[in-house]
Amino acid sequence: MVGRVIDPAPTPTGETPLALTRRARRMYRLLAERYPDAHCELDFRTPFELLVATILSAQTTDVRVNSVTPQLFRRYPDAHALAGADRTDVETIIASTGFFRAKTESLLRLGATLVEEYDGQVPSRMADLVKLPGVGRKTANVVLGNAFGVPGITVDTHFGRLVRRFGWTSLEDPVKVEHEVGELIPRKEWTQLSHVLIFHGRRTCHAKKPACGACPVARLCPAYGTGETDPDKAAALVKDGPPR
Repeated sequence: MVGRVIDPAPTPTGETPLALTRRARRMYRLLAERYPDAHCELDFRTPFELLVATILSAQTTDVRVNSVTPQLFRRYPDAHALAGADRTDVETIIASTGFFRAKTESLLRLGATLVEEYDGQVPSRMADLVKLPGVGRKTANVVLGNAFGVPGITVDTHFGRLVRRFGWTSLEDPVKVEHEVGELIPRKEWTQLSHVLIFHGRRTCHAKKPACGACPVARLCPAYGTGETDPDKAAALVKDGPPR
């Protein structure tokens, strides 16, 4: 009996999986050339500081987080100090980041859990990180990739918006996006891919008015024309840094 040939699953743009993979990798290379200095824009010195800063970054900007963490880390430099922190004091320090009561609750519980279960150290495995208070896969991937050198894809709002515009995926669920995009780009590049796309989303491929005419991957992007296509007008929309 002759087996039936099964067609590969359709891609969002109707390309073959091979064509999509080649296009995605070409786009990534071009964007990496545009942003050779792409990096995590949260200030940190230790895995603990990065973990705390990433939790604080929910629903606010990295710039805002970086404005409050110096004082927070002077007062509470490690998990042991955070576990015994004064709730009102923490709330006062981080108030400008928004949702400060919920974030304070997560931080106090985080400190206690790290002390009780991990001797005050931040674990370096995804399975352990996602069990910590206030930590999901996005936060875990930030910490793994930037503090421990373990490749991970960070699906924040910028990353998700761009990969859907690029036609790399049509999915909305961050975990499914992470896995689908991970099939297109070599694992060793996942962390830097996240930085590069987040840089591009903050600087050029904006949510409301992308600068299509100033985009290095315009000719490869199925969403070209969503924003300003005139080169001079588009260049004026490009930002030098993250939103403040």
